[in-house]
Amino acid sequence: MQTIEATAPPVGMILGAGDVRIWGMSARERLRRTFTRAGLAVADAAPGSGGVVLALGGWVYDEALLATLAQRPDAVLLTEEGQAVAAHVPAGRATDVAAALERGVDPGGLQPLALAELAYNSALRKREPPVLVRLTPQNVRAVEARTFAGSYKGVTDLVTKYWWPAPARIVTRWCAVAGLRPNHVTFLGFLLVLAATWLFWNSQFGWGLVCAWIMTFLDTVDGKLARVTLTSSKLGNVFDHGIDLIHPPFWWLAWHVGCEQLGLRPPHAEIALAVILVGYVLQRIEEGIFMRLFGFHVHSWRPFDSFFRLITARRNPNLLILTPAWVLGRPDLGIYLVAIWTGVCLVVHGAQLVQATAMGRARVVSWLAR
Repeated sequence: MQTIEATAPPVGMILGAGDVRIWGMSARERLRRTFTRAGLAVADAAPGSGGVVLALGGWVYDEALLATLAQRPDAVLLTEEGQAVAAHVPAGRATDVAAALERGVDPGGLQPLALAELAYNSALRKREPPVLVRLTPQNVRAVEARTFAGSYKGVTDLVTKYWWPAPARIVTRWCAVAGLRPNHVTFLGFLLVLAATWLFWNSQFGWGLVCAWIMTFLDTVDGKLARVTLTSSKLGNVFDHGIDLIHPPFWWLAWHVGCEQLGLRPPHAEIALAVILVGYVLQRIEEGIFMRLFGFHVHSWRPFDSFFRLITARRNPNLLILTPAWVLGRPDLGIYLVAIWTGVCLVVHGAQLVQATAMGRARVVSWLAR
């Protein structure tokens, strides 16, 4: 039996038409992007040597499946029902294996790649089966819903996790069909960050909250659009996460200034603001130290840590505090409440770091990866 030399880079080959459209593109185009993002050149015919990753064009694959298959010579990807849909084989076997895949039979002589191996997604902090489904005109919407759900972080704040998914999937599809890129959505969100900051600073809290909440919604849409259309980029990732990291303290500072301009100057307001700003920085440092020491997010360590991420003093939970404070006519009180909650969260994250350090690296493992 032929084997693949370890140093030979594989190429990708798409079998069949794959004309059914999903997220504004054909299944074949989606598969081409998946190959490209896995570092595989896409060819119409097998090369004379090296390895070939063959995949049926009418199927939707999780990125991790083909990326892993590309690293597994002499392997075949099987569905839960046992159907062979993709394989990594030597170039000399490409024709025979392609014919077997198109007939829906196991080519034989290959090591099966189990879906269960890739159930844990560390980047999205969750455990769920990877997407692998045949696309038909009848199941497009269901597959879109499945791939959208697959693009969602499992551990995040309660607004993003429970409020935004349904409307975000609708808007994400509109953007995909219209050909909008994730960076277009991110840039619009950036403009709303500036607008909210200006409005808070000038005591226009109501309109500022409108801009802020729309921005948080778009912050959900851009990431999901990037994942479902396979158009994420390093630059876009830096742009998006850079905005997310930097802007919240400026919102809280602007809110404080806006309160002062209304004559709302309760005692020790500057101390409350200092707690918010310094606490935000220290909390992110604590999270960064945990990631550096243990290789994964502190919010993915134990069930309690994942729960606490829902409500920890980040942007969206803080907005949930400030919004009713404004509705009740006491935006200044909102600053105090955010300061108290920031202090509590800072202590909790500090305790997490101390506990993990005391246990040692070998014993600190994400509960989602077990």
